[in-house]
Amino acid sequence: MTPPSDLDPASCYGAVKSRDRRFDGMFWTAVRTTGIYCRPSCPARTPAPGNVTFHRSAASAQAAGYRACKRCLPDAVPGSPQWDVAADVAGRAMRLISDGVVDREGVEGLAARLGYTPRHLTRLLTAELGAGPLALARARRAQTARVLVETTDLGLADVAFAAGFSSVRQFNDTVRAVYAATPSQLRGAGRRAGGAGGAGGAGDTGDVGGAGGVEGGDPSGSRGAEDPVALAVVGLRLAVRTPFAGQALLAFLAYHLVPGVEVSGPGWYARTLDLPHGHGTLRLDLDPALDAAPAGETVLVPVTLALSDLRDTTAALERARRLVDADCDPLPVAEHLAEDPVLGPLVRATPGLRVPGQVDGPETAIRTVIGQQVSVTGARTVTGRVVAEHGRVVRTSTPGLTHLFPSSAALAAADPETLPMPRARGRALVALAGALASGHLALDRGTARAEVWKAMVALPGIGPWTADYVAMRALGDPDVFLPTDLGVRNALRRLGHDPVATIEAAERWRPWRSYALMYLWDTLMPPAASAPPADARAAAVTTGAASRAASPAASPAASPAASPAASPAASPAASEAASRARSAAATTPTTTPTSTATSTATSTATSTATSTATTTEEP
Repeated sequence: MTPPSDLDPASCYGAVKSRDRRFDGMFWTAVRTTGIYCRPSCPARTPAPGNVTFHRSAASAQAAGYRACKRCLPDAVPGSPQWDVAADVAGRAMRLISDGVVDREGVEGLAARLGYTPRHLTRLLTAELGAGPLALARARRAQTARVLVETTDLGLADVAFAAGFSSVRQFNDTVRAVYAATPSQLRGAGRRAGGAGGAGGAGDTGDVGGAGGVEGGDPSGSRGAEDPVALAVVGLRLAVRTPFAGQALLAFLAYHLVPGVEVSGPGWYARTLDLPHGHGTLRLDLDPALDAAPAGETVLVPVTLALSDLRDTTAALERARRLVDADCDPLPVAEHLAEDPVLGPLVRATPGLRVPGQVDGPETAIRTVIGQQVSVTGARTVTGRVVAEHGRVVRTSTPGLTHLFPSSAALAAADPETLPMPRARGRALVALAGALASGHLALDRGTARAEVWKAMVALPGIGPWTADYVAMRALGDPDVFLPTDLGVRNALRRLGHDPVATIEAAERWRPWRSYALMYLWDTLMPPAASAPPADARAAAVTTGAASRAASPAASPAASPAASPAASPAASPAASEAASRARSAAATTPTTTPTSTATSTATSTATSTATSTATTTEEP
């Protein structure tokens, strides 16, 4: 197997020689003399130039016969940001492979989603990434398995199915081939002594065998017939590049919580997940210390998954990665935007700002349509009613997480006249849900963005603003800008810039306009503490169906008008208070914003209304 020819050996070797962490996840180094492959920043002695080759993917190095370095763990790195920047066939395929599509549907299913034959797709991926879809999926399974073996107490048979392997034998063979160690050896003598060995038992070879093999392994993750809905809890960590503005990400997610589906608290965010084999929950722990990590490093964000079926581990983990924009490389973004007269001060004040992703593309599109021309408070209320009426009730251990977001099929069957929103928007919502349920519109990152955009704007009640917002949040497009967005205009005015002139010159922010958009919205974002408490949101869900007789417009009229994304423009006073607090933080980095400023922003954001209309789609 030959590596892709578009990697410049001299540049790659320079990165390896300097141990530059910025290139981790962008290419891998294979060393002929040792038979291992490493990340560029591996602390081991730098090999001679003639002894190395460079690969676009870990799978390419594995296919060439190399095994993973035990010192630098080359698979424990964020993904390549180029997958989202280019959004070509290879990038879209990698997103689907990471979601477990090959494990569930095979190469044929992956190829069908991308619109190619399996043979042609294999040729394309081999030319671009040095490995075909089967090898890429195998590398992803091996990575997930290693993390589960080393960081959890799951039995090794459970690890095999959770990582996406179809059999325990396949799991054993792959781990030995990739890591030159058996699963039990990876877990370590200390963990085995502590009783964290495989449920199926470990033989003399260290493989999973005996009664815990294929026949004894239980891929469903059930933990007893007396409680068939019990969730298996898996604690993992997401690798993200620094700087990482985790608190700003948490504030955005907390401000957009949907009752019953999402909850948050100081330093954490949780939500329900509708997964291919069952349901579950996801919890992110965003410690403020993550924001202070030095630039150019990699930090680990703890994520806790509770799953009804362990086979959904890979899919749930990929959804968590999307949510935190884990594959973003913030340094090129900062280098491009830091010298801009408008964005420069914002980039320096909040380095490493991320574009919050999503766990489900159809959910993002439906929530965006619900939030057209209403405030975020109103959108949360209306969406909570829709969830209570059409979402599936689930049992979880997290207070406030009571429902799955309604499926596209459920909403496609709904009567638009009964939805808690204007009739025209209700019809638009049902039409969108119908297109998603029928497969006419796919938001799984497999379809080209231009085709998705055209399909969306062809639907009634959906225009460019909604299609662009969905492209940014659901498809991971890093270069989206919303020139008609009210939040953008309000942010520019409060920063002292002419909105018309600045928006006309926004082309200079390419190819990172989505991040530019987030920096503008971030200046108007209320603190995370202003989000409703979890118990109040839970009560809103349980009473949602009964309150549907109330006027749908009542909540929007009582709160600031803004789109789902332009929500930071909720209140001029709140925006100014938050902006003053951010300015104080930027000018005096060692001093946190005063409690008075935070209290003022929180109080005003929840009580002040504005009559300004939002520029979004007209149904």
